[in-house]
Amino acid sequence: MRLVTYEGSNGQRLGAVIDDRVLDLPGAAEAQGASLPGTMLDFIAAGPDAWERARRLVSDNAGRIDRLPSGQSLPLSNVKLLAPIPRPPKNVFCLGLNYSAHLEESNRASNRDLAPTVPVFFTKAVTSIVGPHDPILFDEAVSTKYDWEAELGVVIGRGGRSISRERAMEHVFGYTCFNDVSVRDVQNLHVQWFRGKSLDGTCPFGPWIITADEVPDPHKLNIECRVNGVVKQSSNTSLLINDIPECIYHLSNGLTLEPGDLISTGTPSGIGNARTPPEYLRPGDVVEVDVEGVGVLRNSVVDINER
Repeated sequence: MRLVTYEGSNGQRLGAVIDDRVLDLPGAAEAQGASLPGTMLDFIAAGPDAWERARRLVSDNAGRIDRLPSGQSLPLSNVKLLAPIPRPPKNVFCLGLNYSAHLEESNRASNRDLAPTVPVFFTKAVTSIVGPHDPILFDEAVSTKYDWEAELGVVIGRGGRSISRERAMEHVFGYTCFNDVSVRDVQNLHVQWFRGKSLDGTCPFGPWIITADEVPDPHKLNIECRVNGVVKQSSNTSLLINDIPECIYHLSNGLTLEPGDLISTGTPSGIGNARTPPEYLRPGDVVEVDVEGVGVLRNSVVDINER
C-alpha cells in the first residue's frame, strides 16, 4: 500500500493511493460497517489487524476506485498531501556517514579523518518537517549554505527495545523518501549536528509511506537526488555501511522505539558542500529525491520572507 496523509475538509485524513486517485481509508471502512483510525500515526499504532483491514479495502476497491462516491475517492492531483506523519512521536533518527563514498567526501570537505566503527546517530527536530511539494524554507539571515541529502526513510511499525538484528525487519512498517537538508556552516559551527540539521522547514519527507510488503529488498534500491533536473547524487542502498537491521539493533539497544518512529538511513556521495567549488541551494531551486520503488519527493526552495 502507498499510504498518505492528506488535507480533508475536517483536517488530516488517512488515504491510500490507487493508480492516480486517493482512497479515503476511514470513509471506505465506514461504508462497509467497519472502522479504521483517522490518522497515520494512530493507524500504525493500531497494529496488524488494522493494517490487514486496510489492505483488503485497497484490494476490494482497486478495480472501481473511479466509481466510488466523491468523498471516498479523490483525484491525487487535487489532493493536498501533507507529510505522511506530520508530527512524529519524537525527533527523526538520522544516520550520518553511512555510505563509504560520502564518508570520504565529507572528511575531505571538512579536513578531518573520521572513521566510525558504529553507526553515527543524530536527530532532526519535528518542527523541521514539511510535506511533499511544500517549500524548503531558505532563511538568508541564518545561512546561505543549504545542502541536499537524498535518503531512504524507514518507518517503525512494531515498537521495541534491544531488538536483535535477526528480528529487526519485523519491526519495519514501511519506507519513505527523506531530504535531510543540512545547513553546513551552522552544522560545522557546533560539535553536534543537531542545530544545522533542524532548522524550520528543512526536512521534507514523503510523498507517502509504502508498506514493507511491497518492497522486496530495501537494500537493493537506486537512490538519486536531482536539483533543477540535474543529477547530483546517484547510488544504491546496497552500499549502506550499516544496513537497516544493524541500524535498528544499535539504535534500540537500551532505547525504546515506538510505532511511527522515523529513521533516515543516511545519504550517498554527491553533496553540494563537497564539490569544487561548493554548491548550495538557492530560492527557486527544485530538489527531487527519487528512491526506486518508493517514490519521488519534490520540493521547491523558497525564501522565508516570500512565502
